[in-house]
Amino acid sequence: MSWRDEITAEFTPEQASVTRLTVVSDPDELLLEQGVLAKLRSAGFELVPFDDHVAFRFLYERRFRQHWDRGETTNLVVVLRTPQASVDALPYDLLQEARRTQRVLHFGIARVFPELVPSVVRQLDPRWFDVLWNALRATPQGQLNDSQTRAFILRVVFKIVPEHIETPPQMLRLLLKRHYAGIAFPPVIDEYLIERLMCSEQWAAWPLDIVVPEREAFFAFLQERWPQFVSRVCSRGDGPETVASPAGDYGFNIPGPLDLPFGHDDVKAYIDRLFTEGLLQRVPAPPEAAAAGWWTVGVERDSPESAHARFSRLGKLVDEELPSGDAPADSWLCYAPRFAEWLASRWEVDTRLGVDERGRAEQLHDMVEDRFYGWLEQHYAGLPYLPYLPAPRMVHHVPLWARHGFGPTQKLALVVVDGLAWDQWVLIRRHLDYRSSLQHYMEESAVFAWLPTLTSISRQSIFAGKSPLYFESSIGHLRREPDHWKTLWAERGLLGPAVGFISQGERSWDDFMEAVTSQAEHPHCRALGIVVYKLDKTLHDLGFDHGSAGMHAMVRHWAEQGELRRLLDLLMEQGFDVVLTADHGNIEAHGIGKPNVGQAAESRGQRVHIFADDLLRRDLHAKVPGSRLWPGPGVPDSIKAVFPPGRAGFVKKGPSILAHGGPSLEEVIVPLVRIGRRG
Repeated sequence: MSWRDEITAEFTPEQASVTRLTVVSDPDELLLEQGVLAKLRSAGFELVPFDDHVAFRFLYERRFRQHWDRGETTNLVVVLRTPQASVDALPYDLLQEARRTQRVLHFGIARVFPELVPSVVRQLDPRWFDVLWNALRATPQGQLNDSQTRAFILRVVFKIVPEHIETPPQMLRLLLKRHYAGIAFPPVIDEYLIERLMCSEQWAAWPLDIVVPEREAFFAFLQERWPQFVSRVCSRGDGPETVASPAGDYGFNIPGPLDLPFGHDDVKAYIDRLFTEGLLQRVPAPPEAAAAGWWTVGVERDSPESAHARFSRLGKLVDEELPSGDAPADSWLCYAPRFAEWLASRWEVDTRLGVDERGRAEQLHDMVEDRFYGWLEQHYAGLPYLPYLPAPRMVHHVPLWARHGFGPTQKLALVVVDGLAWDQWVLIRRHLDYRSSLQHYMEESAVFAWLPTLTSISRQSIFAGKSPLYFESSIGHLRREPDHWKTLWAERGLLGPAVGFISQGERSWDDFMEAVTSQAEHPHCRALGIVVYKLDKTLHDLGFDHGSAGMHAMVRHWAEQGELRRLLDLLMEQGFDVVLTADHGNIEAHGIGKPNVGQAAESRGQRVHIFADDLLRRDLHAKVPGSRLWPGPGVPDSIKAVFPPGRAGFVKKGPSILAHGGPSLEEVIVPLVRIGRRG
């Protein structure tokens, strides 16, 4: 049994055969949870959130009304998901149809978890609902108040009892376990946890208000204290546990104790992984460092053997932590940065790999891509409808998430680096020091791009803040991007010079920076959209038949030049909070030959062919063994895509090239980074 059962019982295949419209009031967005959504879709229902009258009416008329008028069967579920939503806000004809068949339903947190305070549970990510539901069934609680609800969630979901955290190793392990996994606690749970911990004077010196909720601040906290630990180990040895020194001013950006128990057995395994995955940066070995020990994982060793060993360790992690075919979307978003570190490491040592090692790396890469594509087939269709708060899952969610809570004096710059893959962001990030700065914050995450991963589809959706369904007339070009961006902000009352848009285009970097400066310095500009073409232009102009290794060399050179750093610094100096993302990534593809499709294909990319006619698409699919038909959720009906098999490309047989358009992990999951000044 599951908490989903009461919901899915209302949406059976039998009901789908006799019902064409259901209206659901769902202020807590329960129907948009991945498991519920998958069950409803498998039963024949299609969900459409009702957020905007005009956009909904457009979709309704195109996707449903015309089919009903022709006597065709479709099963529409209209979901009203804002807390203040009322079914009376729906168009009259839809509401009457739903009422006539008694298909106006309501679901909410209070109905699923009646024992708990709804306002607290509402802030919890739905992926934890199974744990919560099972715990309540195993041990009934009765009616809990606000404080009891928070304590219960903290204990059964996150396995934390604050009163049991009594020593520095226990505290450090708690924070490491949480932040390494990228687990975001609801603010009400964090507040309760900090409040309970601060009841003990043991933690008076610890900056819990910073390191508990902020992942990057916690890593900066560790990074500053690591050199002190290495120096102490080299001079005095490493005991099983160290005691935190009293609070004091050691010149650190993040206040708190000097000594941390890095050498404790419960802590060492996490520290090893943090350095391996690049979440912590190695430091120079002190002069007195002679003997080797576990701690050398965090000491600079630029030898080929060191890089090779790191690649091997990363490969083991990538293999062991590969998400399952039924994993939630967030599992893949957390996995992608780890996979990117492995890719970046691979192209760093590729020329030194033996034949067997290279073969194992290729096999692992294929396994990851096959698992990911299988997941996309089952779950991608539900991604566009997931809520964009507290965190976006798709690129078109990014501007909506970024402008949420947009204050009257706030300034926001959305920087889209066209074609930036996560493994290439790894290289760029190494030349930025925002993570270790007290003056700045830098928060990293990931989002899904639109499929097919083409610029005119995925990047246009970013600046529109909408699914590609809503801009079919411009799906093949980018000329409307500025209009999309201005319309998005007009909905928030920003007009005229308050909204700016700059695309690098064919300009030199200096000319581009001059244009950005002019816009950023405008006294009225508060929302600035920026497109950086540098990487994607290089990819298309040069073709990069040297593959990922050549592209990585170019990215490293660009990062060393500091051009992107100059752009980000400029924006922050002008008072902008910066959100950086990409429309798609890229992958090294091996050619399997160019299919002869004549003029049949609307678009003949290297990683995707698009047809307007499904018969022509299926004809190509039949001719290319292993090719993949993509059902096209979220894009106009005119986008009928077929992908080449695996990591192949529709190009002549021969050297590998870099390309995009397809469904690989490198193309689909892209970085999302928020950077700004503190205070």
